[in-house]
Amino acid sequence: MRSLAIHSRGLPHIQPQRLVNHAVNIWFGLALIGHWLFLAYLLVVFFPPIAADGMEGLKGMHLPSGFREGDFWGNLAATSHVLLAAIIIGGGPLQLMPAVRNRFPRFHRLLGRAYLLSAVTSAIGGLYITWTRSPIGDVISKLGISGDAVLIIVCAFMAVRHAMAGRFTEHRRWAMRLFLVASAVWFFRVGLMGWVLLTGGAGIDFETFTGPFLYVLGFAQYLLPLAMLEWYLHCQRSRQAWQAWSFALVLALLTLYMGAGIFAATMGMWLPRMS
Repeated sequence: MRSLAIHSRGLPHIQPQRLVNHAVNIWFGLALIGHWLFLAYLLVVFFPPIAADGMEGLKGMHLPSGFREGDFWGNLAATSHVLLAAIIIGGGPLQLMPAVRNRFPRFHRLLGRAYLLSAVTSAIGGLYITWTRSPIGDVISKLGISGDAVLIIVCAFMAVRHAMAGRFTEHRRWAMRLFLVASAVWFFRVGLMGWVLLTGGAGIDFETFTGPFLYVLGFAQYLLPLAMLEWYLHCQRSRQAWQAWSFALVLALLTLYMGAGIFAATMGMWLPRMS
């Protein structure tokens, strides 16, 4: 059988699949840190006022769709959206860790059910907020958000369907897709702040929160991660050296950009609000 090792003069033999796995592990490790920094921001900034005053705790918060007098259902949707985000952002990475899944299977199942329910509920609430009370963006922006909500519901349904049928390989693939689309709110913030850090905000009208870059990001926040996941799954099946190197190079560039976005979001948005 022909060796899968890549031979380069002066370099150690690198197996394509190992190269892909290293690239993915580095990306996931950085994404885990970024998710939990965002989780800390949610817990410190939003949870105490809501715990003290209920839905009225959203008063004075920097939320475009925050508390509104007399709008019970809208306020409930906005509050639940914030609270459920903690489960989605904090629990999503845990669901993908083999060590957690293998050592604590019961916890994995319980968290998985809570994660699925939170993601679907948040998606439905997000659709309601987007089309009834969100004052920022325009129709293109709302379509981008709505597309993500629809994909969350579809991926959750498929993950449950395959799990109930005992097709756990397919279940894990749909669970990974669900993680990526449910984390789009995080990808958006990281992508936005990375762009602002690198370009100063080219293609963004900050007064109306519209512009070419935001239109692209509104769809790329979930379509790009999904495309990279499908490429990763293809690399696992093909095991061709050029596929592995191409994937690892593109993912490395995206990881660098993500790192810049995490740094900018942490220093410019999250830490100032927590201090």
